[in-house]
Amino acid sequence: MSIPLVLRTASPAEADVAGRPMVLHYGDVAAEYASLRTGAMLVDRSARGRVRIEGPKRSEILTGLVTNDVNALAPGHGQYAAALTPKGKVVSDLRIYAKADHLLVDTPPRSSLRWREMLRKYVNPRIAPHRDVSDELRDIGVFGPRARRLISAVSGVDSEVLGALPAYSHLPGHTISGGEITIARVPDLEIEGFEIFVDPAHFDELWDGLVSEGACPGGLMAWEIARIEAGRPEWGIEMDDTTIAQEANLDELHAISYTKGCYVGQEVVARVHFRGHVNKLLRGLLCGQNEPLPEKAILVDDQGKTVGDVRSSALSPRLGSIALGMVRREVEPGTTLKVQGDGAEGRADVTRLPFPL
Repeated sequence: MSIPLVLRTASPAEADVAGRPMVLHYGDVAAEYASLRTGAMLVDRSARGRVRIEGPKRSEILTGLVTNDVNALAPGHGQYAAALTPKGKVVSDLRIYAKADHLLVDTPPRSSLRWREMLRKYVNPRIAPHRDVSDELRDIGVFGPRARRLISAVSGVDSEVLGALPAYSHLPGHTISGGEITIARVPDLEIEGFEIFVDPAHFDELWDGLVSEGACPGGLMAWEIARIEAGRPEWGIEMDDTTIAQEANLDELHAISYTKGCYVGQEVVARVHFRGHVNKLLRGLLCGQNEPLPEKAILVDDQGKTVGDVRSSALSPRLGSIALGMVRREVEPGTTLKVQGDGAEGRADVTRLPFPL
């Protein structure tokens, strides 16, 4: 995915992502991005998938299915995790929220179906009933330095309470005009951010309330620029079911526990961690040009050997042309590579993630 910066139109533009609509922009991508860095950007994240898992053994069963320790979660807490194939490849990354009487598992749009299929395969619904609630909950993301102040103004939750929440912890039981909301702290963009789960009937009221307090609606294009800057892999773009978990830096993103019991794909993940290494890693690319890199461009070293490929790129207001690429492990940060694609050739410097801002 290649994202430009300057794009202005008179009305919002939409796209289809995995069968669900997403707003690309609201008319001015640069202004939307600026609100993310200086104020608060409002993003409709409802295209993501949401599954509710119930039953007294729900945490035990899910712990045996994913890379992190769901058993360790008390109500009100959450974690980042991944579901894997038996060969350690990523079926989906997951955000898991522990509620008093159920688990809410939130997934990227492109991997939601695969995750539900995995649940049906491995989880007996009589022991841990589970169902898709993607259409029963909407999801509003609020990101930026003013995010918690605006959420506090609309919800009545103290700003200091919001600021003290650990990553993926959440506050249920608050209401907007009688509609219950759950406020979760999420670190997806390496800046202060929250997501609010709300009944569809109260979505517009909550959205309009946040806008009236000063939040700027933002679309997928501004989001993608910030996501690439943060170095966060997106399922279906940087990673998929051919990607080993550590190749996408899921270990560095705290999605993997190396001390818990067995789970699907654990043998491969543990072998990589304790006795070996992966052959490629997700890296940042600083490109020094005025256009996003071509999709699926290849990365070539000075000896002419292909050492990686570009997965997504964007024009960053802070960094210029940047990209995320899967790069051979032996290519050290600081190395300059040739970028070849669409009949053109450029150069890019390899860097660790997240990008230095």
